[in-house]
This record gives sequence, C-alpha cells and structure tokens, in this order.
Amino acid sequence: MRFNANRPDMRLAVSPALLTFGLLLLGGTLFAHGVAGEDAAFLERNAGRALAVFTYLGAKHMFTGYDHLLYLVGVIFFLYRPKDIAVYVTLFAVGHSLTLLGGVLGGIHVNVYLIDALIGLSVVYKAFENLDGFKTVFGVQPNAKIAVFSFGLAHGFGLATKLQEFQLSESGLVANILSFNVGVEIGQLMALAVLLVLINAWRATSSFARHANAFNVLLMFAGFTLAAYQLASYFYAS
Repeated sequence: MRFNANRPDMRLAVSPALLTFGLLLLGGTLFAHGVAGEDAAFLERNAGRALAVFTYLGAKHMFTGYDHLLYLVGVIFFLYRPKDIAVYVTLFAVGHSLTLLGGVLGGIHVNVYLIDALIGLSVVYKAFENLDGFKTVFGVQPNAKIAVFSFGLAHGFGLATKLQEFQLSESGLVANILSFNVGVEIGQLMALAVLLVLINAWRATSSFARHANAFNVLLMFAGFTLAAYQLASYFYAS
C-alpha cells in the first residue's frame, strides 16, 4: 500500500472512526511528552538513587509521549514481519538511548522547542515515506534504516531536554538516568505491543486497504501541527 494520487482513499473519504482517531492524535501532539505534577515534584526533591522510580518515570514518559507514539505508528505501519519490526525498533531505541544518556550525563543542551519541532517533522517524514512520496515526487528513496536511527537521535534529545529542565541531584545521577533509559525502553515495548494489536486488528478488515493512505495523510498533518506549534512557541519565547 503506497502513495498514489489517483487512489480513491487519497480523496480522504475517511470513515468516522478513522477521523475520530486522527483528531485524537492531533490533540495529543499539543501536549507531547512533558514532565509535570507529582513527577516533576519528585525530580526536584530527589537526592540519591531511586532506580525503581526513575524506571517507572521513563516508562510512563514514553508510553504517554504522543510525539514518540505517532512516530512509532508510522514506523511499524507497513511492517509485517516480526524481524523487520525488531530491526527498525532497535535502531530507533539505540538512537534515542545514545542522545538521552549523552544529553543528560554529558551536559549537551539543545533548544527544547526546536528539537520538539524536529520530532514533529520526523512524523511528517515517516508518513510521507509511507505514502511513497519521496519516490513519487523526488524520484529517490532515502535509506529507511538510516532515517529511523537518525530520528531516534532526535527523539532522545527530546527526552533529555525534559530532564534537563530540573536540577537533578548529582548523587546517584548516573544510575538514575540509566534506570530512566531502561524505563523508556520498557515503555516503548509496552506501547509497541498495544499499537501492533490495534494495527493488526485493522489490517484484518477491508477498511485498512481503503483508508491506509488517508491515515498517513492525517499522521503527516499531525506532525506538521506539532512542528508548527513548537516553532511558534520558540519565536514567542525568543
């Protein structure tokens, strides 16, 4: 199932259920992976090792990070073999683990709005690739594995910026951040399991063939919305 401007489903005759899900995705992008409330209060007052709590926070952060989930949906949308899913998810995980750990422990800072805008554009990129847009429009097909790894690096910096907003205690910092990263991977696996169940259930219906392209158009729109929101915030804050 690839991009074809003449396909009926490219006319966006989207079913009510698909439209509802798309609007939920769009709404979710505006509240992407922040740390607030009791979680933020804990990070501010913690003064030592808290491995279990940091693991929990990492898992929660990934499982509720709508921008990460949108990207994962795009990555696995047209992957059918478990081996392929494992390869792409591993590349993404390695990428964001490197920059999450390097960003926090190495003190590498990036602008929170700009990195979140790039994460939004990663969703756009993947949806456009799913639609065969690069080959159709530009006559080229970028290496999908390199792209997933590269965007994994960007997503890791996005996670790092959220932790860098807090004055984290130096006591037990390395162990805590490693635990947070383990939690992120656990959360990713949990989210991936849920997404695969939903996508496979959809694939078993005739609706998938009719609306797969339209769904990716909605996914692209959600990514553009997230990027625009973050860029507007960047210029407003400047």
